[in-house]
Amino acid sequence: VAPRLEGTKFEWRAEPGGTVLAVCPWGNRFRCHAPAPEFGDTQLGMCWVAFDAPPGTSAGIARFYREIMGASAGTTTLDGRPAAVVVAGRDQTLRFVETDAALAPYDGHHVQVYLADFSGPYRRLLARGLITLETDAHEWRFQQIIDLDTGKPLFTLEHEVRSMKHPLYARPLVNRNTEISNRNYPRGGDAFRGRY
Repeated sequence: VAPRLEGTKFEWRAEPGGTVLAVCPWGNRFRCHAPAPEFGDTQLGMCWVAFDAPPGTSAGIARFYREIMGASAGTTTLDGRPAAVVVAGRDQTLRFVETDAALAPYDGHHVQVYLADFSGPYRRLLARGLITLETDAHEWRFQQIIDLDTGKPLFTLEHEVRSMKHPLYARPLVNRNTEISNRNYPRGGDAFRGRY
């Protein structure tokens, strides 16, 4: 595919141990490898997403996710650097790895998560003025991860937060019908090819 992606950021290289390091046409970096025990029974998917974070932010980021979002989160060392690791799903984590390198300005990318406790984090974020969008009864968004003592922003990442009653909860992640949107999705309808 390389010739067809010439002029984009696409690149790849094989690494020892069967890992392929790939960069998509838009610049996102991926480590592709076979399933492994540390990722549970995941056969196809993203087991973790890593973000470059400013120095000294790991503990505050982990605390924010624990106390505001109710997530399991802690600090560790990854590749010799301090990091916050947040459980974001079964065998999935968000990793905020501290770096001394200059960070690119926030470009609007986001993650989407489903919460069993949908209203608790909403109330805590609303009280701090951090809710940025209320879509409907099953979805809201926020962008700032802050120091809970000072209110200082630690990291910017838009979170599209959905309830487990959202119509798209547990939608299959592969072989999706691209004609189906959030507004016309019939549960289990990915196998169908017509419009709804």
